[in-house]
Amino acid sequence: MMYSNRPMGLSEGIAMAAVSAMLLFSGCGGGTGRSGESEDTARLEYTPQVNEVDTVILSRRTFRRQLTANGKLSAVRKSALGFRSSGIIASVNAENGDVVRKGDVIASLDMTEKRLALRSARLSLEKAEMELYDVLAGLGYIVEDTLSVPEDVLAVAKMRSGYKEAVYSLEGAEYDYTGASITAPFSGKVAGVELKPYDASGSSPFCTLIDDSEFDVTFTVLEAEYGFLARGLKVKVEPFSSSGDVLYGEIVSVNPSVDENGLVSVKARVPNDGSLVDGMNVSVSVEKDVDARLVVPKSAVVIRDNEYVLFRYVDGRARWTYVHIVMDNSESYAVEANVERGAELEEGDAVIISGNLNLADDSEVRIKD
Repeated sequence: MMYSNRPMGLSEGIAMAAVSAMLLFSGCGGGTGRSGESEDTARLEYTPQVNEVDTVILSRRTFRRQLTANGKLSAVRKSALGFRSSGIIASVNAENGDVVRKGDVIASLDMTEKRLALRSARLSLEKAEMELYDVLAGLGYIVEDTLSVPEDVLAVAKMRSGYKEAVYSLEGAEYDYTGASITAPFSGKVAGVELKPYDASGSSPFCTLIDDSEFDVTFTVLEAEYGFLARGLKVKVEPFSSSGDVLYGEIVSVNPSVDENGLVSVKARVPNDGSLVDGMNVSVSVEKDVDARLVVPKSAVVIRDNEYVLFRYVDGRARWTYVHIVMDNSESYAVEANVERGAELEEGDAVIISGNLNLADDSEVRIKD
């Protein structure tokens, strides 16, 4: 660019001033530029948010109160079986999980020694009988007619002859002989078999016999729930390991005593559909109908200020209402107004059950089509 030392004329000065003014006006956002158009458009497009909700009409109806606890199954009939005498196992006729019927032989010991002992005891008794007759004959009594012998004389004769001792020995031998086999006292499944043929029997039970046709489930509840429970009340049992299988039974006993932890022991009985196993952990639900309660779905209740709250629909607005939860089950709450917080709740009120998570008091709402 070339500079001139010539003084600027009047016309040139006016032109320069006009150009500068135009540039300054443009730079300051004068006129109706794009920025102004965007702000107007945003103001036209903005409308207050209106929450869409679902409602139910509140009414008093029967509420199914539900109490849930954890329990453990135990077979109603269960017996630990063992040999009555020691010896070497000769045969095992049932394995773990096998079903046996009442009277079936589950296992047996080697019978050789037991059989010999039984024969010896019988011979000893026969010898003792001969000795008894000799003693009675020596006392002047007719051997063939022991009924004519006075009881005290006969008792002394049996002691002297060894007859009484021989009788006891035979009973013991017979007991050992019959105890060398384990016979099922009832029908059921065999569990806990660990020994095999040629093992020594030992003193521990050989197996456990379980009648799994029905089970007792024992669970505990808080002492505050004692009045809720009663014999004959229906229960729902669901194993932790199952995929939704549910069985139904009833309470058979409620212990009328509270333990040191403030708990009451309860026992229910449930039939087995084939999915239950002795010792299984289960969830137990006890249900009982309670009349004339204000019932709402669980989705209707939210927490605000650490209090339970539901929203009533009144003339297009959500009215914040504090409530107490009196009872609950898996789907619903039985509620009543929290009068300490000035709340009111009556039959016929429209209660919001969806779209309420972010509502505030007096929010504008619209019921969904």
